Amino acid sequence: MGRSADSFDRALWWGASDEPALAAPPLRGTTDTDVAIVGGGFTGLVTALHLAEAGLAPLVLEARHVGFGASGRNGGQVIPGLKYDPEALLQKFGPDRGRALIDLVGGAADGVFDLIERHRIRCAPRRAGWIQAAHSERALPAVLNRARQWQERGVGVSILSRDEIAARTGTSLYHGGWHDPRAGGLNPLAYARGLGRAAIAAGAHLFEESPALSLIRKGAGWEIRTPEGLVRANRVLIATNAYGEGLLPGLAQSILPVQSMLVATAPLPEDLRARLMPGGVVLSETRKLAFYMRQSDDGRLVLGGRGAVGPMEDGRLMAALEAGLARIFPEAARFGIAQRWSGQLALTLDGLPHLHAPEPGLQVLLGYNGRGIALATALGRMVANHLASGEEPVFPVTPIRPLAWHRLREPVMNAGIRWYWLKDRMGFAS
Repeated sequence: MGRSADSFDRALWWGASDEPALAAPPLRGTTDTDVAIVGGGFTGLVTALHLAEAGLAPLVLEARHVGFGASGRNGGQVIPGLKYDPEALLQKFGPDRGRALIDLVGGAADGVFDLIERHRIRCAPRRAGWIQAAHSERALPAVLNRARQWQERGVGVSILSRDEIAARTGTSLYHGGWHDPRAGGLNPLAYARGLGRAAIAAGAHLFEESPALSLIRKGAGWEIRTPEGLVRANRVLIATNAYGEGLLPGLAQSILPVQSMLVATAPLPEDLRARLMPGGVVLSETRKLAFYMRQSDDGRLVLGGRGAVGPMEDGRLMAALEAGLARIFPEAARFGIAQRWSGQLALTLDGLPHLHAPEPGLQVLLGYNGRGIALATALGRMVANHLASGEEPVFPVTPIRPLAWHRLREPVMNAGIRWYWLKDRMGFAS
């Protein structure tokens, strides 16, 4: 196995995107802008799109190409909500902000599919819902409690028995769960490219192969240097998620970059496509080290899970992922693995995305904990509304808090992984 960063063109989505690469130029020379955005993933592109539609002309700097990071490598699952259930949000943030957050994250998938329709983004969207499946009887009560909380807020969720999950997915390993109709799946790289196309059409400026090498306060504004250019901006949004090492002191040390590893089978015959994860439904387990799965638009079984800590892929963990596919879908596994890839996602200790404003005119948004498509879309729009009109963000602004043990993250997290493997084997819910 090689470096995770080098696996981007092994991803299934790379050869299956109906949205072409944007082929934006690198930044050369000096450019002035009101809002500069560092990062051409979902967060940066959604923010740029909404800012441009509000009449501004934001500038986006992407170090490689649009969708190079997690936005072009993830499993393509569009899941609303947070890891926190609605009642937990109310308890943590109080009734007013709690309800506003529930509305924001509960409608996050709506925002994705609305943008796809409005801008005709060719990303193979399928809104067939998400199944959260209990991997044990012990995990089932927590799942059903989560479903109840959304039911009480008017969401048309369905409680599924073991047999009902088997009928909808083709595997009988799960003990029950629930189905959220707000969710769906898509080609994430195509979605990112479509957002970039729409942002440019609306008036945003996008530069690829333009890594931000430095960020310096200059008077009331900021200067960002790239290899061949300089941006002078009144305001800056850092939207690099797990790929922002070195730009802002302490930021990279405030999150835990973890690989998400994925495999995809060869295209399945029609009879298996009709039985294994059919119709576009997506699924994830209740394990802390959970597998997530779906059928791609061209009939492949795609399975993902958490991988190594650090820049290198771990062959043992990729083998464990393939073994999981053989255990859950033995019929599909017989057709072989056609593609293997990985990418870094950003975990936060509190399980929440982080919005920072460390200095006037500087904002940071990151840390989606595996739900980046829907959450980055919703929170990117929130930040754009704030920058364009001064609207107060629903999500709380917090200080950057570097983790004291960040340098020891690999042994610490590897110990944590062993602990979670034990909990998962005992059947506890995540």
